[in-house]
Amino acid sequence: MLQRELENKLSELIKSYPVIALTGPRQSGKTTLVKQLFSKTHKYVNLENLEQRSFAQNDPKAFLQQNSSPLIIDEAQYVPDLFSYIQILSDEKKLPGQFILTGSQNFLLLEKISQSLAGRVAIFHLLPFSLKELKEAHYDLPSLEDLLFMGFYPRIYDLKLEPKEWYSNYIQTYTERDVRTLKNIQDLGTFQVFLKMCASRTGQLLDLTSIGNDCGISHNTVKEWINILEASFIIFLLRPHYNNLGKRLIKSPKIYFYDSGLLCHLLGIENPRQINTHFLRGGIFESFILSELIKNRINQKKSPNLYFWRDQHGHEIDCLIENSSLLTPIEVKSSKTLNSDFFEGLNYWNKLAKNIPENTFLIYGGNENQIRRHGQIISWKNLDKIPSKII
Repeated sequence: MLQRELENKLSELIKSYPVIALTGPRQSGKTTLVKQLFSKTHKYVNLENLEQRSFAQNDPKAFLQQNSSPLIIDEAQYVPDLFSYIQILSDEKKLPGQFILTGSQNFLLLEKISQSLAGRVAIFHLLPFSLKELKEAHYDLPSLEDLLFMGFYPRIYDLKLEPKEWYSNYIQTYTERDVRTLKNIQDLGTFQVFLKMCASRTGQLLDLTSIGNDCGISHNTVKEWINILEASFIIFLLRPHYNNLGKRLIKSPKIYFYDSGLLCHLLGIENPRQINTHFLRGGIFESFILSELIKNRINQKKSPNLYFWRDQHGHEIDCLIENSSLLTPIEVKSSKTLNSDFFEGLNYWNKLAKNIPENTFLIYGGNENQIRRHGQIISWKNLDKIPSKII
């Protein structure tokens, strides 16, 4: 099993909290991780199993008595009545690590946790493999295009599956299970069109009206469906940074996808070669890099304090990482060759913010790392070269 970065934090905090919650998208490796770490100490039950679910729904108290703690409950959000009983048991025993709850529906799971288990639970999010995890496992990285096309879902790597077929099945499972559970959407065909419309806007400002017009749905429906995609870890919205530096700023967020392979599938890309000439190559690469930066912070149980900056004159920084009092600008370019123009936005922002070149980074699609007078150039392969105090 490829070692996950989250292991250390999970193993540490289970010694302090009675309940651990692990959420993330379907097939990100949650069940594999908790079984690997805790199968010797915890019994495992899965509420995807209809018999187990029915037992828990009809008699949650008896269910927990029969499956005495310590206990792993997979897809726990399916039986919300369990949470009140878990609260009672954890308060009675006052022991760490009594329950581990996993779920692929972040919104439902966290809603029940906030109602019943606040103050008793440590919450973790597990995303698909990170580039850092692949490198530390000595995985032989393919070309950039092959990697973007494959994406990072563990099953593709474990079973050497064909990405195109796997992502097609993934989308069907996601829409038929999670989407219907989170929101009773009857027209799943329209929702899948909506997914593709979101993919075609990767790296762009979120325009609810434009998406609604293209899908034939209302502004409010688009807003609801965007929330569903966020709650199930399909997309993330990058917010504009609030420090205006004396400038009027854009206020809308940008839309990105957590996984480049899923994004390529939704864009209709059928093989890695098509990425080179695709009109959204830059957006795909940018989505990949930003997702990697978010994974790095989430795996350290840090807040993903990533933003972008753009003023109304078109000056822009792709990513600002806020870490305590430090604000670090990062520009992302998919090109494999360097151009001095790449630093224009960084130089403009640095002058306004009085930032130094040592705290300035350009991440690009090539293979070399360089230190230049305007900032540091980092290859996509070497994101670990960015100092840990920043990411």
